[in-house]
Amino acid sequence: MKLDRKPKRLFVTGTDTDVGKTVVSLMLMHYFTAQGRSPFYIKPIQTGCAHPHDQESDARFVWEHLQTAQPVDPAASVLYCFSPAKAPWFAARHGAAAIDIDEITSFVAQREAEHDPVIIEGAGGVMVPVTEELLMLDLMEDLEAAPLIVARAGLGTINHTLLSIEAVRQRWSKPLGVVLVDAADPATESSMIIENVEAIERFSDVPVLGVIPRLESFASYPAELEGLLASIDARLFA
Repeated sequence: MKLDRKPKRLFVTGTDTDVGKTVVSLMLMHYFTAQGRSPFYIKPIQTGCAHPHDQESDARFVWEHLQTAQPVDPAASVLYCFSPAKAPWFAARHGAAAIDIDEITSFVAQREAEHDPVIIEGAGGVMVPVTEELLMLDLMEDLEAAPLIVARAGLGTINHTLLSIEAVRQRWSKPLGVVLVDAADPATESSMIIENVEAIERFSDVPVLGVIPRLESFASYPAELEGLLASIDARLFA
């Protein structure tokens, strides 16, 4: 599938859970805000927390680190929230609930009417089941949101990243790109990261746009990430 318009929707997906999607989303929110834009963060399905204000809520984490003219209620970013830390299909079933894709589409459209761009963070990776019939990949397609793949910087990322790219390619010509996150302590050896980037780009023809290191503060984006964030911006509206 190819978009017939310039997308205003960016879908931040990952090769796995806890790879750094929320941090990447936050850095993008900081960047677009600094550019004078009016971005909005959306986590349509949140699992593993009781409510959008919970300590484990990704929306709470994002909004508490953003300097906005008016505080934003994390609940404005979340449509479905389930306590079990499971794939959305099973988390919803555990609570005798059902996830409606049309409701998510409408929810995103409402936010998009007043904001540009909207940054949508998925739950887990691209093949995570959202319902008994649909995967996260299907949601991404239904939302017509341009995919950005977030992956770990260290050992094992080549396999996971290439598989995720191949899955996305079933619906798109290619993802916008890959962002590696190195949250390891100590940091991943630079030689390994260089080799990982080389392998991903060689076997997928998808660019690795940059690496986000372990951050000491989330109050803004570090100057060294300017080029990475600007390249995502350029590709999103190309």
